[in-house]
Amino acid sequence: MAVAWIGDREALVERAAAHAASLLSSSRCPVFSFDTDIHGTRAAIALAERLGAAYDHADGAALARETMLFTDKGAMTVAPGETRRRADIVVIVGELAQTHHDLVAELAGTVPDLSTRSEREFFLVGSNGVSVPPLKNGRKATLLSCGQASLGATLAALRAQYKGRQTSRPVSNFNDFAKALAAAHFPVFLFSGHATDGLALEMLQGLIADLNRKSRASGLHLPASENGWGSALASTWMTGFPLRTGFARGFPEFDPWRYDVARMIAAGEADLHLRISATVAQLPRKRGRMTLIALAKTEEPVAGAAVTIAIGEAGVDHDAVVYSSRTGSLKSTDTRAASKLPSAATIIRLVASRVFAEALPC
Repeated sequence: MAVAWIGDREALVERAAAHAASLLSSSRCPVFSFDTDIHGTRAAIALAERLGAAYDHADGAALARETMLFTDKGAMTVAPGETRRRADIVVIVGELAQTHHDLVAELAGTVPDLSTRSEREFFLVGSNGVSVPPLKNGRKATLLSCGQASLGATLAALRAQYKGRQTSRPVSNFNDFAKALAAAHFPVFLFSGHATDGLALEMLQGLIADLNRKSRASGLHLPASENGWGSALASTWMTGFPLRTGFARGFPEFDPWRYDVARMIAAGEADLHLRISATVAQLPRKRGRMTLIALAKTEEPVAGAAVTIAIGEAGVDHDAVVYSSRTGSLKSTDTRAASKLPSAATIIRLVASRVFAEALPC
């Protein structure tokens, strides 16, 4: 089975890596986008530093909204374990990514052991028709909605009503929510950047702050992408900044607009794109003759790529360290179906060895 291609032609991995290295070393404005594990992220950032490249998550919009909340406004959050033990009211804010539905079901099927309540009460903030993660035992979440108003507008109305102010349209089932809050010991709001805008995330934190003036409340951040949030953490401890950071001037600079890789590609600012992701997703529309190097789990060359090298999926084809939203920390995961496909970190180091005499520091 072929595992590397130069253009549409099969090639040895070493030759493909050497060709990728030649393209990278001659690039004037390279950009990286990745969706990979911690080791792959560390290797990619180390290579970006050597080349003066900018880097971002492969699907960076949702992750950027979450990052902006913490870098610009701050947030009051709690760990998943603390949520399981203490939360007697769970409020789901907007739509959550599919990967978090099991956690919601687990919360619905258990009771807080540090509370006197016999079961948790569930609410859902969103417009009519918002999808609800399935709850166990046929339970349903009470909808808090302002019709078809946006999530940010609904949260603003919810916050205003809680403060006793007038709103143009009342939030449905608000009296039930207010009654539950009055009896609650520790309500927790589940939120994500998935299908949620930045203003809504900021408004939610304002509501949580209002609740804490009289009692206790917090939020549980469930990232839109677990790999993405792990990469954001790795980037922060390596450079001091999260994703959307660049090394164009020889040192790390964080700029969520300037180093939005999808925007850079669309604007024709980049002349080379290194994409690292086990999945072959739709690539950003490019302008001009930008060169594409793709590291993906694939059995055929990626369309339009100058170099394609097949890599394994973290935790499936090889052992990995990844971020887990179930624990709120990094975890090691064993391979589920070991294969001979190399990890992203292995290929990145191989490419780097063809460009630089010294090995990458990770």
